[in-house]
Amino acid sequence: MMGPAVGGQDSLFYEFNLEDRIPADHFLRRIDAVLDLSWLRGELSPYYSHTGCPSIDPELMIRMLIVGYCYSIRSDRQLCEDVDLNLAYRWFCRLGLEDKIPHHSSFSVNRHGRFRDSDILRKVFEETVCGCMTAGLIGSEGFAVDASVIEADASRFQRIKGSEIEWSEKQLARRAIKEYVDALESETPPTKPKQKPKAMSPSDPAAAWTTRGRNKVMFGYSLNYLIDMEHAVIVEVEATPTNLAAEVDAAESMMERCEERFDLKPDRIAGDVAYGTGKMLGWLIDRDIVPHVPVWDRSDAGADGKFTRADFTYDKDRDIYICPGGKELKTSGTVYDGTTLKYNAKRSDCRDCSLKRQCTTADNRRVARDVNQEARDHTQALMGTEAYNQSAIDRKQIERLFGEAKRHLSMTRLRLRGLTGAHDEFLLTATVQNLKRLVARVAIPPPRAVIA
Repeated sequence: MMGPAVGGQDSLFYEFNLEDRIPADHFLRRIDAVLDLSWLRGELSPYYSHTGCPSIDPELMIRMLIVGYCYSIRSDRQLCEDVDLNLAYRWFCRLGLEDKIPHHSSFSVNRHGRFRDSDILRKVFEETVCGCMTAGLIGSEGFAVDASVIEADASRFQRIKGSEIEWSEKQLARRAIKEYVDALESETPPTKPKQKPKAMSPSDPAAAWTTRGRNKVMFGYSLNYLIDMEHAVIVEVEATPTNLAAEVDAAESMMERCEERFDLKPDRIAGDVAYGTGKMLGWLIDRDIVPHVPVWDRSDAGADGKFTRADFTYDKDRDIYICPGGKELKTSGTVYDGTTLKYNAKRSDCRDCSLKRQCTTADNRRVARDVNQEARDHTQALMGTEAYNQSAIDRKQIERLFGEAKRHLSMTRLRLRGLTGAHDEFLLTATVQNLKRLVARVAIPPPRAVIA
């Protein structure tokens, strides 16, 4: 028999408890069990005025932002509407049924104001890292580092060739452009003097013109992660314009910051070939970190069957190379491009050498050597070992984190502009990913009741 219609709304008063409406195993209830923001108000108090009208509770806005990034609600306007309607969102944000939701413009004011000035989003991220450490999810045996390209909020069809733009007063009033212009005059400019960008976005000039993203060409930022390979917990995150040199520099910065703030230094680090530069490998070995990184040696590429550097013997004590014919190649000590020493044979030795046809077509043979060649040789010797191969397998977890960020958290295109905007978005994304892992380890939901 068909039942009668239900759900009449003619009652005048209701007895309603929001706590009872949220299931015990709801995802937000589990996150709330591991999320502690009691320290937040004290941290932000110096950035609020002691007079005037009471402001919106900063913990409320942080909780709303976490909800937004958990459920891929990237629009602040949409987030406010959803929190207003969704009971679970209201409960997590500590709001009652009659409490008003902050206006979406409040997020913009706080994100670009006191949140950014205090770097509070990094502190929220670091608190989740500390929570993961307490839960035993982070050690110091093996870390992995990598970067993934995220499209900037800048049209690839509106670009200016080169790196010089005459900014108007109207353009300089925009936050992303002003930050970029101010950074040009700082000690760490966003562009390198010897490598000017090929194109620039008039709306987000800090974004790099790249071919590495999901489009053939686009403006983008790199999402840099440093993770613990055992449980795939993100221990550091950094935003950089998309280029390999900036990503390698970010890897060093993240490891230094991780040691400074958490007293964590890995025994070994895994990365792809982009991190196999001599400078990076030398930096790692100087700090007693074993580099499980592939080294791509192109010094003898195109040798066309002639002797390669491997055929020359290096005498470390005398700092010379000895050729297959027994002659010496010496260096002047000049470092080219900041990385390379050149060792030259005498012209007279090469002119009278019976092996010259197998060696060079020039007047004399030259051999290039990286200033960190010992570190490169040491790293190459590790390739193929059992520990190296295991790190190569474990390193793939960082790719899964990037996939999770893009597919499940909608981190495919940024909404905020400028390097600081990318910084804020990446920190929130990493915070949510760590909370998911912390919840899986600590906040185990109670079993559901079985209906007989």
